[in-house]
Amino acid sequence: MQGHSEVIDYLNMLIGGELAARDQYLIHSRMYEDWGFSKLYERLNHESQEEGTHADSLIRRVLFLEGTPDMSRDELHIGVDVVSCLEADLALEYKVREVLAKGVQLCEEKADFISRDILRQQMADTEEDHTYWLQQQLSLIKRIGLANYLQSQL
Repeated sequence: MQGHSEVIDYLNMLIGGELAARDQYLIHSRMYEDWGFSKLYERLNHESQEEGTHADSLIRRVLFLEGTPDMSRDELHIGVDVVSCLEADLALEYKVREVLAKGVQLCEEKADFISRDILRQQMADTEEDHTYWLQQQLSLIKRIGLANYLQSQL
């Protein structure tokens, strides 16, 4: 099925963001594992896999629309400690949410309701799952202190 070129281009841009998120979370999860924070490792490893699933669904949609997937990844922002990793991941989630919302609007304008629904689902995952969890972690650090938080992640 021939898709609208603007939608295909936008989906390709989103693929780059999902691939960057996947790789950033993968690196952060491995850093957490190396530092001995097994709970953080498990959560971020899961998030990395979920971002890969998001990228996969966008790639499949681009192919269905008879486009060529662009696998160029966006820039990564790698933290140097737990707090900077969490902050970098939260900033990434805010960016992803913003571009997904614009994508939903574009898909509605071009009457591509299947792509719109895919993006809405990814937006729900972004807002209700990862963004919320990251906000909680940073809030916990402020409330109980970094040392107590890190001890709880062993």
